[in-house]
Amino acid sequence: MKEIKIKGASIPAIGLGTFQLEDSIAFKITQAAIAAGYRHVDTAQMYKNEEGVGRGIKAADVPREEIFLTTKVWRDNLAKKDFLPSVEQSLKNLNTDYVDLLLIHWPNANVPVAAYMEELMKAQEKGYAKYIGVSNHPTALLDEVLATGADIITNQVEYHPLINQQKLYTYLQQHNITLTAYSPIAQGKVLGNPVLKSIANKYGKNEIQVTLRWMMQQDNVLAIPRTSKPERLASNIDVFDFELTQEEVNQIDQLNKDNLRVVNPAFAPNWD
Repeated sequence: MKEIKIKGASIPAIGLGTFQLEDSIAFKITQAAIAAGYRHVDTAQMYKNEEGVGRGIKAADVPREEIFLTTKVWRDNLAKKDFLPSVEQSLKNLNTDYVDLLLIHWPNANVPVAAYMEELMKAQEKGYAKYIGVSNHPTALLDEVLATGADIITNQVEYHPLINQQKLYTYLQQHNITLTAYSPIAQGKVLGNPVLKSIANKYGKNEIQVTLRWMMQQDNVLAIPRTSKPERLASNIDVFDFELTQEEVNQIDQLNKDNLRVVNPAFAPNWD
């Protein structure tokens, strides 16, 4: 498994996403993922499955310190009075003393960036999180995040071949921040794409594996594909035995012309 090294952290480049997995499924999938070789697991307060994920990690035959565990503070908990108590509750749910990475899940227009970043840095100082970062923050908000002096290691955003995130990716590269790709297969929309399918056929792979391989060949990109099917776990990390040519990478890069965004709630910020 490829690892991304950044600011002291060493993060497995492909992790398990758990969005929309209820507790009992999250438990089974987390345990199965670790057995299949995953060492990076992503959850969030809003997913309401931290407990299942925590039980899955506990049940796996791997020491906690070998798992890179991420959770995220929900936008309703960003105010000072709610922030740290919500993180403490997350740690209880996860049955752990710390998470490796704590993220702001979404910005909240009613809470200034500087205010919630101060609480995030406090959580890190208290040892609740080894590393900190944000999610769903466009470049304008990242300017405000960095102005606080916070040493963030990632921005977790929607990222796949069908969306154009070039401006954001370039910004993150310039500031030595990783991009963590959620919905890396566009919630299934890469399946059946003729370009991805034809490349996949050449290597005896599928469109999902080609998509993940495309990400693995980029600098400082992590991906957290979600699945509820244990049999998919192995194939999602089976992407390190082939390499796309520059021509194939260029073909995949062209797929973003329609700029398809699959996650765009009413409270989303102004995207780049």
